[in-house]
Amino acid sequence: MIAEILLVLAGHSSSLFPTDYSLNPAIAPLLHPGEQQSLEALGLIAFRYRKIKSSCNTLSRSPSRYICALCATLSHILKEDYESLVIETEAKVLKRDSELVARGAFVPLSSIRSIFSEWDAPLAALAALFDELETEEHWKPGPLIDLLLARSRTGVHRIADIISRISIAVQRVWRTQLTAFLVHGSLSSVDPLVGQDYSLINGSMPSCVSIQTRESIAYIGRAIATVKAVKWQKQPPRDLATDHTIMLEGVLPQDQHAFDLVISQIRTNVGEWLWLNVLTRKDIDDAIDALANYFLIRNGEFSLSLIREIERLKISRLTSRSGTASMIRDQDLNLALLRASLGTTAQHDPYLSKLRFVLPAGPLRPLLPSLTNDAPTPISPTTPNAIATSLFDTHLLGTSLSLTYNISWPLDLFVDRSDLSIYSTIFSFLSALRKTHTRVHTCWTSLSNSQRARRRWTGLGEGGTSEDHEVRTRVLRCGWGVVRDMSWFLDTILGYMMMDVVDVEFRKLKGLLDRQGTGPGNAAINMAKVQSQSGLPQTNPASHLDFTTIRTIHINYLGRLLEGCLLTNPTLTSILRPILDICERFVAHVERWGGDVLPALLFEGSLRDGGGDAVGAMVKERWSVVTEIDETLRGLLESFYEQLTISMSQQPFSTTVDVSKSAFIGASMVNQTTHNLSRTARGIDSDTDHSRRHVERLLLRLDFNGELSKPRKSKGGGQTMDILAEGGLA
Repeated sequence: MIAEILLVLAGHSSSLFPTDYSLNPAIAPLLHPGEQQSLEALGLIAFRYRKIKSSCNTLSRSPSRYICALCATLSHILKEDYESLVIETEAKVLKRDSELVARGAFVPLSSIRSIFSEWDAPLAALAALFDELETEEHWKPGPLIDLLLARSRTGVHRIADIISRISIAVQRVWRTQLTAFLVHGSLSSVDPLVGQDYSLINGSMPSCVSIQTRESIAYIGRAIATVKAVKWQKQPPRDLATDHTIMLEGVLPQDQHAFDLVISQIRTNVGEWLWLNVLTRKDIDDAIDALANYFLIRNGEFSLSLIREIERLKISRLTSRSGTASMIRDQDLNLALLRASLGTTAQHDPYLSKLRFVLPAGPLRPLLPSLTNDAPTPISPTTPNAIATSLFDTHLLGTSLSLTYNISWPLDLFVDRSDLSIYSTIFSFLSALRKTHTRVHTCWTSLSNSQRARRRWTGLGEGGTSEDHEVRTRVLRCGWGVVRDMSWFLDTILGYMMMDVVDVEFRKLKGLLDRQGTGPGNAAINMAKVQSQSGLPQTNPASHLDFTTIRTIHINYLGRLLEGCLLTNPTLTSILRPILDICERFVAHVERWGGDVLPALLFEGSLRDGGGDAVGAMVKERWSVVTEIDETLRGLLESFYEQLTISMSQQPFSTTVDVSKSAFIGASMVNQTTHNLSRTARGIDSDTDHSRRHVERLLLRLDFNGELSKPRKSKGGGQTMDILAEGGLA
């Protein structure tokens, strides 16, 4: 019977257990209850072993190399540990080992049970593992490694050891494919990690690989594969490939810190080689100039022409009678880009062809500016990124509109999608300011022309009866005061953004890039200056400005732009948007009124019906609209100044600012760039001082006469004082 039990434990069938691990009913009455329990326990171990072996043989024919590696490793473990234990136990019985065989060749079942009891938990865990593996037809490497790592984290040492050995075998196969991609840029036809566009396939990376490391893997592999595919005149040296292979062979993804460190070092090495051999200084300079000209609207004539062209497009679609022709599509906006460039310096710029407008919501019908004071639709707090990105990207067209840039190789090694997302956010904000500023100036011109035409007939007054003349004068002066305040505020904000932030930071970036020097001595001195001003750790002064340093300088540049444009402060941006809306609303009212805040004397409603000296209904209506806009605008300006003053002592300008927390960077911006932004921004006192100085300059401009720091007092009944009287002009 002992021999048959050993055969059952080795995986053979027996009449002792006709079905699974239940004893044969014909034999059970002949045994002691203790013997029955021992036999059933041994039968359970044998049943689980047979089930695991059967599943292992089935899955080993899988086309997945990872499943095959798992099955091969497990078969080896069972052969070396479990099957050898069965053979060893049989040898002890045959040799009548005193530790196992009692007097008279008696072998207790309890002894056999105790020998194999150590396999109770491991075989149960392995059986559960294979049950889960068989639930899916195809396993990708990422979820498979995650499953093995999760099951290896247990308090039972033997289970943890066996599954860890299996996990390591699968990770080694994954590492082999990763090495082929990172070192040689080769793509596998079986279980590939990346697609034909060199983007990571969903499920190809285990969760223990961080997001930054995943981006680095895609970046390195794409760079090496593209260099070899385009047959560049200079290929990566063989010594570099050998060093990277040795580095990868020493780590596994389960050791997250060491793995991230190795990938980061490989990215640094590849980046430095690319900077010296592929991505030249001229490419960087041209790209930075193009991004600044179009996204930071440093090309002023083109940005103004583009705003006018979009307004012309909206009007043409509004006046179109055909239903399909009244829609605005992506291609219409891209055509507007080309039309806007005619007669400007951008007309012959090759980088203009890389710009594209994208309508995330699809084609739309244009809308006229709103004449009501409706508050913006509140957005659910569960989507903080949507709140931020929708504040200004809807201002130019009335719906979400983003400007993109087609980054081709090798420039995509320097600028990634998250950087372009930041550029697009800044463009939406600056173009909203520029558009509103232009419309307010147009409104000023319209008011001035209307007043000149009216004064030809009324002389120095505004016409009308005695009482009507007084009210018309107040309406006109109040209207002029509103448009004056709007123009002054937008002049101040736009001048601050373009001169104190964009222009200063752009010249600073160009200065840092120009400080490479030509001789060895100058290179060492300039490198130390670049590292100190960009927040990088001090390294060997004899080294030149490398690719990693360039990327870090650019990331810090974008971070300072976001801070200088106040986009990292949600409170300020939530006030700026209503200010732009109230300006657009006032301009829309003036356009609806024919370009003047006063109705013509002979218009219906200008005077009271039936004659008399009372004020007409149309004058009263316009007086109420203008005073309401005046009070709202004044309150928003004071709130903006107050919040800007408070922000000086709050987090956005402290040394521990994390730019990645800004909702304006978007969901896709939780990536390598935002990580580096937050990492390099910490502890950089020079950047903090620059941010504070930016805000101090803006505060001085806004309150140069102390008007905003002294809130305006209202008269009784809630009416504010006359604007000219407040300024001491009346």
